Order: sequence, then C-alpha cells, then structure tokens
Amino acid sequence: MSQTVTSCSMDGANLASSGVLPPSSEMLMIDKSHERSLSFGLSETMKPDYDLLGQPELRRQIEQSRVLCNHAVPVIEALYEQIVNTQSMVVLTDARGLILKSLGDDDFLGRAEKVALRPGANWSERYQGTNAIGAAIAELGPVTVHGDQHFLRANHFLTCSSVPILDPHGRLAGVLDVTGDHRSYHRHTMALVRMSAQMIENHLFANAFPDALLLHFHGRPEFLGTLMEGIAAFSRDGRFLSANRSAQFQLGLSAAGLAAHTFSSLFGMTPSAVFDHYRTAQPGLLSLCLNNGVRVYGKAEFSHSGLSVPASVVREPAASPAATPSREDGTNAAAMRARLSCLRYLDTGDPQIAAVVEKLRKVIGKDISIMITGETGTGKELLARAIHNDSARAQGPFVALNCASIPETLIESELFGYEDGAFSGARKKGSAGMVLQANGGTLFLDEIGDMPYSLQARLLRVLQERVVTPLGSTRSIPVNVAIICATNRNLREMIAASAFREDLYYRLNGLVVKLPPLRERTDLEIVIGKILHDDLATEGNLSVDPAVMALFRRYRWPGNFRQLSNVLRTAAAMVDEDGVIRSEHVPEEFFDAPADTPCAAPCAVPPPIPLTSPTSPECGTRLEDVAVSAIAAALRQHQGNVSAAARALGVSRNTIYRKMPLLSPQAKSDE
Repeated sequence: MSQTVTSCSMDGANLASSGVLPPSSEMLMIDKSHERSLSFGLSETMKPDYDLLGQPELRRQIEQSRVLCNHAVPVIEALYEQIVNTQSMVVLTDARGLILKSLGDDDFLGRAEKVALRPGANWSERYQGTNAIGAAIAELGPVTVHGDQHFLRANHFLTCSSVPILDPHGRLAGVLDVTGDHRSYHRHTMALVRMSAQMIENHLFANAFPDALLLHFHGRPEFLGTLMEGIAAFSRDGRFLSANRSAQFQLGLSAAGLAAHTFSSLFGMTPSAVFDHYRTAQPGLLSLCLNNGVRVYGKAEFSHSGLSVPASVVREPAASPAATPSREDGTNAAAMRARLSCLRYLDTGDPQIAAVVEKLRKVIGKDISIMITGETGTGKELLARAIHNDSARAQGPFVALNCASIPETLIESELFGYEDGAFSGARKKGSAGMVLQANGGTLFLDEIGDMPYSLQARLLRVLQERVVTPLGSTRSIPVNVAIICATNRNLREMIAASAFREDLYYRLNGLVVKLPPLRERTDLEIVIGKILHDDLATEGNLSVDPAVMALFRRYRWPGNFRQLSNVLRTAAAMVDEDGVIRSEHVPEEFFDAPADTPCAAPCAVPPPIPLTSPTSPECGTRLEDVAVSAIAAALRQHQGNVSAAARALGVSRNTIYRKMPLLSPQAKSDE
C-alpha cells in the first residue's frame, strides 16, 4: 500500500484534520494516477466516456449493492445537509466506481451531468482518468483531486474528495465522494467525508454478524456509541471473527494479526463472564484489560442468545477501590472526563507519583519532550499512554516501539519505513514505519538507550525538521508527532562512553520524570486493589489476607508491577470461594526470594526468627540440628503455619516440608 494509504487509512485518529495530504505525498499520488491514466490509453483532450447504464441494468446493480445502499443513504442525506448550498454533491459508488446514488444542489447537478457525474456512470480511472473516486479505488485510501489535477481537461472545474468504504471483512465495498466547483472547495470537506464513510462502515459491521458476540469498546466511556469506538465480533465460543478499523487501531493489530486471538486473550475475560455480567440487575459497562495492559470500557451485544445491550445505554463505570473523589453529577461530561483522566487514575496516593503527575499536567500539550526513567516493570509505558490520553492528541494514534526488542538490522525500517524493493525481503508496496503511523498522535520510544548509535542522528533529524524519509526513498514526508521516551539506563554515562548522542539527549530531555520502584511506594494496597478489580477484571470482591498483605509490603519486588501482576493473576485463579487470597494461593517461587533483601520503604517488618532459641542446641552441634531447631521454633511461633514460618526463615515451604521427618513429635503435633 502506498504512503497515501498509510497516512490516511487510520480510523478515527485524525478525523478532525483537514484530510489533505502533505504536498509531497499528494503529488506523488497524482503522478502515479496520471501514469495509470496514460497506460489505459487516455489523453487529456479526449472526450470522456459518457455512456450510462440503462435504468434496468442500473437497478440491477443497485440491488446487488443493496446492503451498502441501505446503510449509506441515511448517511448521505445527513452529509448533504452539511454541504448544502456550496455548489457540491454527494456521490456513492460501488467497488468498481459505478455511481449508484447522488444528491446535490440543483444548479451544480446540471453542470455535473454534462460530464456524466450521475448514477449509471463509471468513474474508475480506466474510464475517467485521474479523479478522486478512481484514485481512492486504486490506492484504497482517502484522496482529494483538485481542479487541473484531473487527467481529463473536461473535469478541471471539479474538486473531488473521496474515501473508500470497506466491508466488515476489510474488502472494498464502495466509495463515498463529495464533488464540487473547484473555486468553492473547503479544506474541511475531507474530514466530513471520512467521518461519514466510517459511520457507514460501522453500520455495515454492526449488522453483519447477527449470531455473534459484538463488543463495543474504547479507553474512554464517553466515546462509546461514537465513531471512535472499536467494534469486534466473536463467535459464541470466543473465536475472533472481525474488527473495525478503530478496534484494530486500539488493539494494535491488523485483522490478520487478530485472527489468531480469542476474546479471552484480547480482553482478559471469557464470553461466559460477559453473559453473567449482563444477567445482573444493573450491569453498567464492562471494565476490560487489553493484552497490551491498557484498560478499556465496553458494552456487549449477543442477539442470538437473546442478550442485547441497547447501543444508546452508556453508563459510567463503577468506582474502583482506589477511585478518585466521589462522583458529583453524572450528566456533567466535563466532570466525567476529569474523573476518568488517565493520569488521575494512576495517582493513587503515593507522594512520589503525585509529584510526577503534577509535573506532567503542567507540560502536556506544550510541545515539550518527556523522558520517563525508572526500573524495568515500573509502568513506564502505562504512564506514557496516560500522558497521551490526557493530551489534545488523545484521538490520534499511540504507537509504541521497544528499541531493545527489535534486532538492530530491522529497527531502522520499522521506525522510518521503507519503499517497495528497498531491501531483500521487503514487503510489496513497502511499509510506512512507526513514525508515520504515529502522525497526529504520540510515538513512545521505550528503552531509548538501546537505540543503535547510527540511527540516533536520523531520529534527531526527524525531531528537529519534522520530516521522515523512508528507506529507499528520496522524498521527505512531513510528520506531526509528540515524542515520549523511556529508559532504565543512565544516558549520561552512555554519553561519556560515546554510546549515546549528546545532541539527541538534550533534544529528548525536556521534562524528566522518574517512576519509583514498587518497593518504595506507599500505596501498595490501593495498587493491588486496582490490579485485582480493574486490570485483571476479576469477578466478585477479592481481598488479600492481612498476613499476605504484610508479606507483600516487605517484599522487595525486583520485577515491580510486572511481577506483582503475575503473582496476583495466579492467586486470583487459585482463590477459594470466600475470595480471600492466602499464602497457599501465592506461587511457590515467590517464597524462594532471599530473606536478607532489605525493604527500602517504611514498613512494619516483624523481627526475624533467630537461629538460636532457648531450645536450640549448644555451639558445636551439627548444622542439620540447628536448622531443624530453627524450623521447630518458627512453627511454634506461627502456630504451625508453614508458609509464615518459611517467610520468617527466608526459605521455601518445600524446605520446611523436607525437614518435617526430622522434627520432634511435639513440633509435629504443633504443626
């Protein structure tokens, strides 16, 4: 797919933009279209093909596209109301470019009919040369063709803005177009056409899977029921069927990539759990966790089972255990957005996090680069997404690249893109690259310290000049991206070792915020509550036994949130009917951590069990006897609780079980 398609085919990310391509991309697309027109044997001065289908054949073609027309006509009428009295018309074609429907100002329709811009005419490039409808079909992306950019001189009085309409399976279904006098063209026309085309696509999608589980979702509940929502279809047993463009964008995968997934792998919840959710009296919205760690809200429909959630019903999600101030007026949209602010959600009471959030709020939207530092697993990408979602770019794409996870030989092409044939193994028609994919939104460069030195100069040029040049290309494409970087390395030391460019460091080093490790945070209980009830989407009210919570507080958490989430996920799966997470539900490996690891945060740590006690043997006794004596003392102190004794001694439970045969009968009876 050409760059035109890549920069224009994102879902609702840039719907408010003008829709006009960067000059270099637009001219390249026009040049390619003119080359195709010449290859069809057309000449600029020739009389266009004005042959129209007869009414019987036109009715047959409209009937073949009946589903498209039924969903498109109401949208066409609404779109025309937005452009009425502007010397314009709205046109709907099928996938071949045959005009099926049109609606416009009477005075302009008369002029349009002179060039056969009416139902029954074919406006593919083969018949009409370069025009927006034909180019949109050829490029599979939104296209504007203005005035003399049309191949045929007879069409130079027109300006056309066209957007392809894809069916629920990603195939071309037709084209929506607004055409008008080139002298009255408005730069916002393309945005209106794009929104209308997406509305048609969503209508087609919602009605294409009557026997499927349909999930409508978005990271912000106020966008459910709008063009921005993602819609994904699944079979009754949770197999993936299809997803609209917004859903693919939010999930970070193409339809082909999603085909290997299930409902559970994508959203962390089983279909049966969804059905149970809607059997409650007031189900509200679903709180789901995507496989990339982002929380979204959703509502489901399953017409085959009799379960159907009206699309108009959108409720504010219930407050989580760590929710910020109590709701005031649910009808106040501004207050709702403030309560659901992603940064506010992350601010759970720890003073260090509160300070980070306060700094970020002051610079968001001010074109200041942000660098996030901290140990691995402290939530750097989650914070970057929160910054993006609270910024003016929230409706644009969020593209994350882990510089340490991609081989050095591939990172350049992944970041900057490449043209067709740029290197062996390159995809046909090339690739846009992540910088261009993030156009209009945010590019998150994780582990920036691992970016190869040779590429750092190219990245610096992109940041300074706001243009990107794909591999194998001589054209520079303008981009508008916000940059957020993250690293757990000391970049100053890398600069001293000539491993990181100093000029790039100062370009990225606008505001530096450091995320504290989990062991230094004072909001552990609140964080655990959020993970259990929001991120893991567990059902029921799970709680943590006080003894286990005390263990969590004094544990060092070398893996930070990544480790904590895994521990809680396993514990939540093993918990008994009472919903209390106890030591026996915590993974065995957790207790194998060394006991002499200090706790950096202030916490109440019970005194360790000494290796000598009133019943301990005297100096010179075998080490085995000392160990058995210490285990016996620990078991007595903890009333036979093996897990607690193991934690106090800094050994695994298996160690105590192996020593059990050596304990005295009294110790065994205590246990």
